[in-house]
Amino acid sequence: MTTASEEKTRNQAELERRILHGLSCEWTNALWVLSFAQRQKMLPPLFALGDFQDLWGVWSRIKREIILSRRLVLNHSWDSVREVLLHETAHQFADEVLGAYGETPHGPQFQEACRLLRASPRGSGTYPPLDQRIEADAAHSEDKTLLRIRKLMALAESPNLHEAEAAMAKAQHLITKYNFQLLETRENRLFVTVSLGRPALRHPAEEYGLAHLLQEFYFVQGIWVSSYLLEKERMGRVLEVSGTLSNIQVASYVYDFVSRFIRSQWQEYNSGKNLNRLRQTDFALGIIEGFRSKLRSGNGAKDSSSALIRLKDPQLDQFFSYKYPRTVKIKGGRTRQDPRVLHDGKEVGRRLVISKGLESAVKSRKLQIAGG
Repeated sequence: MTTASEEKTRNQAELERRILHGLSCEWTNALWVLSFAQRQKMLPPLFALGDFQDLWGVWSRIKREIILSRRLVLNHSWDSVREVLLHETAHQFADEVLGAYGETPHGPQFQEACRLLRASPRGSGTYPPLDQRIEADAAHSEDKTLLRIRKLMALAESPNLHEAEAAMAKAQHLITKYNFQLLETRENRLFVTVSLGRPALRHPAEEYGLAHLLQEFYFVQGIWVSSYLLEKERMGRVLEVSGTLSNIQVASYVYDFVSRFIRSQWQEYNSGKNLNRLRQTDFALGIIEGFRSKLRSGNGAKDSSSALIRLKDPQLDQFFSYKYPRTVKIKGGRTRQDPRVLHDGKEVGRRLVISKGLESAVKSRKLQIAGG
C-alpha cells in the first residue's frame, strides 16, 4: 500500500521529470534565432534542478549541464524560467561556439551571445525573476497616469451604467494620451515581453480576435510563439505581447478581464440551449467585435477621435523586429458562422465595461505549468 508521503514523492518526481523535458524542448526552440551554422555547433546539454539559495541558474562547462533552481521552476512563471534558461544557454554558446574560455563570466563574448540569442545578460544570479520584477514595479509604480487609469477603472464598477461607461471612456482616452506623450518625449523606453493566457496545441478563433484587439487599442505588439505544455509534454503555442511596463499591465488586465467576461456571458447565454463549440466562438467573436466598435466610437469621451488613432511606436517596432527576426503570417480557415449568435454577442460586447484595478493582471501571470 502506497503511503501519502510516497505518493507525494512520486508526484514530485514526475513533475520534475516533465519540467526537465520542457527545458530541453525550450532550449531547442531558443536556437531558432541563430544561423544554421551556429545551430550546428550547439550540442544539447544535460539539464538538472538544484537547490540553490542565491542563484537562479548555472551553466557547468565541465559537466556540460544547465542547472536551474528548483525554487525558480516551482514558484515563478514559465516566462521567468525561460528567461533564466536563455541566460544560461548564452553562457553555453559563449563557451562552446565563441570560445570565451579566458573571459570573465559576463565578458564580451557572453554579451555577444546574449545579443544573438535575445537573452537577458542579467537573467540569473541575484537578479529578480521576470514576474517578480513586474509585480514589484506594479506595486510601487508612482506613474501618475497609471494611477489615474486605475482610479478610473475602479469608478467603472459603478452600478450607474452612465457613470461606468464615462469612467471607462476616460480611462481609454487617458491611455491614448499617455502614449502620445511617450512618443513626443522620444526618450529610450524599456520594453518587456510576457505571455498571456495558457499555451495550447490549438487556440480558438476568439483568442486571435482578442490579440488583435489588444494591438489595436492597448499599445502592445503580439505574436504567437512556441511554448511548452506540461500536461502534453510537447510544445504548443502561446500569445506573447511586448510593450512598456505600463502598457503591458493594462493589456494583460484587459486580456484577463475580457476572457472571464466571455466565459461568464457564454454560460448565461447558452443555458438551456446546448449550443456547440463553434457557436461559442461565434458568440465570443461577437463580444469582441461589439467591444471594438465601442472603443472606436470613443463611447462618450470628450475627444472621441483619439480612440480611432493607431499610434506607431518606432522604438517598439525596432524592439519587436530584433526579438523576432523571422516571422510568418498564417491564415486560418474560416468556418461557417451563425449570424444570430454573432449578433447577440455583439450586443453583449457593446455593454462590456472594463472595471476594477490592474493588480490582478500581474498575479494571474503566475506559474503557467502549475495547472498540469
